[in-house]
Order: sequence, then structure tokens, then C-alpha cells
Amino acid sequence: MRNVMLAIAVCLVGQGALAWEEPARGTATRAALMDAIRPHLEWTLGAPIEFVVHDLRVQGPVAFAAVTPQRPGGGQIDLRQTPSVRRGDVDLEYIDNLGVQALYRKSGNTWVAVHWGIGATDVWFSDPNLCASWRSVIPDVCQGL
Repeated sequence: MRNVMLAIAVCLVGQGALAWEEPARGTATRAALMDAIRPHLEWTLGAPIEFVVHDLRVQGPVAFAAVTPQRPGGGQIDLRQTPSVRRGDVDLEYIDNLGVQALYRKSGNTWVAVHWGIGATDVWFSDPNLCASWRSVIPDVCQGL
């Protein structure tokens, strides 16, 4: 009986160590993750910003998000009219979509968007150095790295 309990405990711990969770709509964690990326995107795209969430994963102190920013109520963002284009920070030849991916780390009680990309045409976070820290939330991307 003791061996059966030990086997069950090992399985549960193993599954928990590898399983990420998606914060539900309306939760404080989900709001904190969106609030952590928002200032970066408002600087780039202009305010106000809200998000369509495509993928959101949290495991312990790390998280991953794939979102599309939009104006409140679903309004599209015109890249040509964004602050980053007006400042010359973004060349429209190299960005053709508004897809955003972000890698987060929790610092105390605060989520921080440590790495993020907008309009990527490749999987920029498929990097052994990033996978060393974020593998638990992007295992599909980090497989084999």
C-alpha cells in the first residue's frame, strides 16, 4: 500500500511540475499579465489598448502570452498611425501584423514582461537561452532545445 501511495504522489508531483495553467477571464492573474504588457504596447501603438487573448500560460513564477492588441470595443489599430512609426522606431516593411508574444517573470507580487515581440515572422522565443527559464510554459516550442 505504501508503494502505491508513493507512486501516486510521484505521478501527481510530476504532472504538476510540467503542467501550465491558463488564468480564467476576470482573474487577478490574467489582469496583471495584461497590465504588465500594456505599457510597452501603448508606447509602441498608442493608447488605449485592450487585448484578444489567443494563448495564456502560467506555471509558477513564469508565464507566456500570445495576444492581439486592439482599440477598446474591437477597433483596429492602423500601424501607419502609431507612435512607433511616427518616431521611426518601426519600419512597416518588417511588420505586417499585430500579433504579440510575451514572456513574463513574477517579481514579488508583480508580473513583468521580460521579453516581448510584436509582428514577429518567426518564433523568436524558440531559443535555448529563453527555454532554460520558460520551458514550462512553452514546452512545444522548446522541445529538443
